[in-house]
Amino acid sequence: MKRLIALLCALLVLCTAAQAVDVSAPSALLMEKETGTILFAKDEHTQREPASVTKIMTLLLAMEAIASGQLSYDTVVTASAHACSMGGSQVWLKENEQMTVDEMLKAVCVVSANDCAVALAEQIAGSEEAFVERMNQRARELGMNDTTFQNATGLPAPGHVTSAHDIALMSRELVLHHPEIRRYTTIWMDTLRGGESQLVNTNKLVRFYQGATGLKTGSTDNALYCLSATAERDGMELIAVIMKGATSPQRFEDAQTLLNYGFAGYTLVKIVPETPLAPVPVALGTQATVQPVLGDGGSLLLEKSKAAGLQQTVTLAESAEAPVVPGTPLGTLTVAAGDEVVAEIPLLAGEEVPRITFWQMFLRTLRMAFLAD
Repeated sequence: MKRLIALLCALLVLCTAAQAVDVSAPSALLMEKETGTILFAKDEHTQREPASVTKIMTLLLAMEAIASGQLSYDTVVTASAHACSMGGSQVWLKENEQMTVDEMLKAVCVVSANDCAVALAEQIAGSEEAFVERMNQRARELGMNDTTFQNATGLPAPGHVTSAHDIALMSRELVLHHPEIRRYTTIWMDTLRGGESQLVNTNKLVRFYQGATGLKTGSTDNALYCLSATAERDGMELIAVIMKGATSPQRFEDAQTLLNYGFAGYTLVKIVPETPLAPVPVALGTQATVQPVLGDGGSLLLEKSKAAGLQQTVTLAESAEAPVVPGTPLGTLTVAAGDEVVAEIPLLAGEEVPRITFWQMFLRTLRMAFLAD
């Protein structure tokens, strides 16, 4: 009887764990931002219409244009007739109406304004068509192999498809390298045009989910209800992607299920060597040693049950031969939880050590001879 009870309890635990990550949407994915680790995936490579979740790529290219100096938040953008003709979600731009990049980013992030998305695209690339070429090029650079963009908005177009996996990739690129996008994606209510135009975020999680940081909703008759939801707790940010949800409330419920699962079961640990890493001797170098540093930034995603009482073991090369370039492997920092190795973090050269020339060697030998006297 005791064995039967124990078996039933174990089955109950397994069923509860399975239900904890069950979502109704046909495609979904949960990713941790810092490491890019996928924590849950369901039919994640099936190509589906993304609707306005497309605008994550539009926002990424806009933020990269700002970072490069091509745009500034104060740049004034003039709305073209094409931008004003988009329909769907919009802020009803008039032809030749002007707004700053800051205002247009707000409109895109908060109310998914198609007209502002196209106006930004034209400002960056000269035309929406040229901008779409950049979108697809950037997608290829990010490894978004399931994706083809046909426009900057996500409005229905033949062949405009992506996947839950690819949405997570571009979402990560945006929030990891341009965290300032939160200025807009965390807005619940705001205004434009001096208070004349009211904005309410289409992402209800921003108001109701603890730690929500964004990111983008989307819906059309064919795409149904899509979402890339980001949230941060205790220094760990997660990305939950939902595609083809049956209803708007259901996509938010599915995203919360994934986010809750991630926050309940995982933690992001910053690994710092317990003792200073010893320099590694360099043969035939312009300096005698090279200093190793942690590769991968030292961030480690772990199940919470394994995060306490971690042990470290450092293995360093006896020597390195010049030339040494930054990133040259010099050893490994092994992290273990009990008897289980949970990570092997590379130790890399943190500086360059050129190879010594003949004349440098001659002068060094000469100095050593004089010092010996």
